[in-house]
Amino acid sequence: MKNLFDVSGKVAVVTGGSSGIGAMMARGLLENGAKVYITARKEERLQAMQQELSQYGECVAIAADMSKVEGIEAFVAAVSEQENHLDILINNAGANWAAPVDQFPEAGWDKVMDLNVKSIFFLTQALAPKLRAAASADRPAKVINIASVDGQMVNPQETYSYNASKAALIHLTKRLSLRLIEDHICVTAIAPGAFASDMNVSARDHAEAIAARIPARRIGRGEDMAGAAIYLASRAGDYVVGQTVTVDGGISLVHASASMEDD
Repeated sequence: MKNLFDVSGKVAVVTGGSSGIGAMMARGLLENGAKVYITARKEERLQAMQQELSQYGECVAIAADMSKVEGIEAFVAAVSEQENHLDILINNAGANWAAPVDQFPEAGWDKVMDLNVKSIFFLTQALAPKLRAAASADRPAKVINIASVDGQMVNPQETYSYNASKAALIHLTKRLSLRLIEDHICVTAIAPGAFASDMNVSARDHAEAIAARIPARRIGRGEDMAGAAIYLASRAGDYVVGQTVTVDGGISLVHASASMEDD
């Protein structure tokens, strides 16, 4: 029981690790003894986060564009030069787009679906050999997909491709989990609610107003995301397969209740 949440000595990859939720999870893993590779598209910002996170442990930054298969291949090649196995893959990189239904552009649809769904499948596919090399029946490797409560409920914003992508990711997690558990790789997901980030500007810039609508009466903190990731990444989460853990302070329950009342 003392080692139930231990991730020391593990090798992890966190995509979208230069800010927001990705940085929160990367820090949590580092502080608990894992070696963490972070990746994002913008080199300068990624390097700045790598310097910040390095005070907590061994953090390696590799810039890559995860929205393209070529970018995924280049990233995997760079990781493979340094590692012969991978214990934890956190698929966090994502994008959002909002526009009225009559003006919603194809570019906004493709950008979000490519990064939020397609890239997750192909990065997991490309890193599967490294995950298999680390996995065993007693200590499975882990893939953790970062979905959203917006894949579980309908928000008032016109974020059509984002909602569709996160719902798709939750189902993709289930499908992948059934195949990869055969190789002793547990695939799960986390559905965050309101956390301050560049993607969730409302939570970042209007935390008090957002918190008033959340049953827990606050937005998410770094340790909330880190705790969920460490639970699933550690021995504590070895028997969790294909499930999505919702970390939202109860906001999805409020929306579900409102929807039932409307019906």
